[in-house]
Amino acid sequence: MHVRKHRLRYVSILPSLVTILNAIFGFAAIGFAAKGATSEKFFFHKPELTYFAMAGYMIFLGMVADVLDGRLARLSKSTSSFGGQLDSLCDAITFGVAPAFLVLKFLEGRLAELTEIKPAFAGPAGKFVWLCAAVYMACAIIRLARFNVENEEDESAHMNFWGLPSPAAAGVVASIVIFQQDLLPSIADTGTFLYRFAENTILYALPFITLAAGLLMITRIRYPHIVNQFIRGNKPFSNLIWGLGVVAIIIWNTQLAIALGFCGFAALGIVRWFYYKLTGKKPRLEAEQHPLFETGRHDDDTV
Repeated sequence: MHVRKHRLRYVSILPSLVTILNAIFGFAAIGFAAKGATSEKFFFHKPELTYFAMAGYMIFLGMVADVLDGRLARLSKSTSSFGGQLDSLCDAITFGVAPAFLVLKFLEGRLAELTEIKPAFAGPAGKFVWLCAAVYMACAIIRLARFNVENEEDESAHMNFWGLPSPAAAGVVASIVIFQQDLLPSIADTGTFLYRFAENTILYALPFITLAAGLLMITRIRYPHIVNQFIRGNKPFSNLIWGLGVVAIIIWNTQLAIALGFCGFAALGIVRWFYYKLTGKKPRLEAEQHPLFETGRHDDDTV
């Protein structure tokens, strides 16, 4: 039986370029993470920003590109299956491979210290870190593939995600690295008890957080769509007050705001899931309209 092949003749140039820019930022994040825990003069106000921090910021720039490509495609009325597939492939790099590699390199120095102090413990710890990063990457790819299969075209009714969105999962990992590299040294002197306690807590908890973020991506735990539920359309006046408060926190301390925001968003789905299980209550019916929503060319790209 002869199967006719369909050749792609036309593509939307500008949204596709922005989508590819997302992958370039992810690739840059991998490159920065590979350089290790050294510093470079990237900005005048931060003369010694570490490569790990830059890798985290590259992931966030990838999120910006991921938002813009969808907006441009819808404004130009050029959404397409090609754009959706390209977006998922780029997301797999920026929100799947890059955060996993960043965790591996970020914890590499601590594993080297463990080798000197406790050689017997360092080997299993290194394998566990590798396993957590590998599981995270695999879960991100599975989630994006699941999205391609289950995606709904009508974005206006999307009120929830099923599972933690891949950009949010990457944001959890990247924001923790940025907090430890870019903010912690400025609020606590190196060598003090507060600095050592915070650093050790972050470094030892990060593999478990990475593993949890990966698994949350492939669950059916419901996460709210922030834009559609709280921003888009006519909303209560209280939403404006909350929005101004969030903007004020971001302006006051960006690194702390993104760390609390992404980690809080990831924890929110778990808390709500336990709440509904314990109380027996059911979520609002609007959540059942579209069971899966992932960031991409065909949908609203923001959390």
